[in-house]
Amino acid sequence: MAKSIFRYQDPTLSTSAAGDTPYGLYDSDTTFVSESVQVAKFVSRKLGFPVMDLEIPSSSIYACFEESISEYSSQVNQYNIKNWMWDQYGEKNKISGSIGTGTSDYVHPRMGSTVVLSEQYGTSANVGGSVTLKSGSITLATDQQEYDLQSIWSEVSESGKRIEVQRVFNYGEAAISRFYDPYAGSFDQRQLLDNFGLGNVSPAISFILKPISYDLARANAIETSDKIRRSAFSFHLVDNKVKIFPRPTSRDSGNKLHFQYYVRDEINDTSRNFSTGSVSDPSNVPYQFITYSSINAPGRQWIRRYTLALSRELLGIVRSKYSSMPIPDGEVTLDGEALKAEAITEKEGLITELKEFLDSLSITEKAKAEAEQAEATSQVLSKSPLMIYIG
Repeated sequence: MAKSIFRYQDPTLSTSAAGDTPYGLYDSDTTFVSESVQVAKFVSRKLGFPVMDLEIPSSSIYACFEESISEYSSQVNQYNIKNWMWDQYGEKNKISGSIGTGTSDYVHPRMGSTVVLSEQYGTSANVGGSVTLKSGSITLATDQQEYDLQSIWSEVSESGKRIEVQRVFNYGEAAISRFYDPYAGSFDQRQLLDNFGLGNVSPAISFILKPISYDLARANAIETSDKIRRSAFSFHLVDNKVKIFPRPTSRDSGNKLHFQYYVRDEINDTSRNFSTGSVSDPSNVPYQFITYSSINAPGRQWIRRYTLALSRELLGIVRSKYSSMPIPDGEVTLDGEALKAEAITEKEGLITELKEFLDSLSITEKAKAEAEQAEATSQVLSKSPLMIYIG
């Protein structure tokens, strides 16, 4: 009796795969449990039973059946990862068709990697992003042009963290605010306005309705005059050290110089893009083993064929332990090596077949097929005569 345990015997529903597989991945799937008996009988008949004994028990065929489903699931999941990885990049890992996700979300293009990349560019260009653009200010001192924003501001407000200054607000009023005649009034009048901090305001009050081109020309003349006749408001920023122009006067003392900045640690913090449960690389895309009951008929047929190949390989391994066996008046040569070679070729062919089929369904191939169809349609239409309208 102990010897027969290593020989194949047709199983029954009472001796199905439930509880007899290495990992028990599909033991709770009633379809897997019920079909495991039929798959074991299919494999055994293809390997010669009952004409020949098989040196593998039904539990070994169940193990091959479980591995075949896992291999099919792996190939399908790898296809989905390659096809949708960049659309799921940075997204919450909710993808349909997997045990454990408990979701029926439809996988569709979400521009995941594009959004993440856009956030990075948006941060650098100050037009968006996911990092807070902060504001600060320092107090100007008479005749002091240079200020170290890192030491003056960051040490106090950001706990000494490195900051990256993005904008410094040290500008004069726009020319349009004084687009009236910049040369109106006497020199003494303009000097008086300067003394009271109103140098950017013209004494002229020529409220005359003119074409907008006149205003544009006059504003341009004012800006050109400022560049030539007076110090322009500007700054020079290197390593968070700012030098402002013109030199602050006693009238400017106590005024604020405002600026905007990022905290470098916040820019480099990738956790804002990849929070817990988000997709960042192929290892955490949440595909798991597909349930056997959710696989369609073509998929199950591939699994049965792969189960046969694995079982053939296992039988070959068993029979390869000895090259021959003695019998009365001679010996018989075992076919273990031949079985293994056939199984390896069969497995490689099945994997290639499945990969080629999946690749033919990729987004890239879909785009190529649509382009070819559009070209063929265009050629057909080019041969058709145009309609003639009369009247």
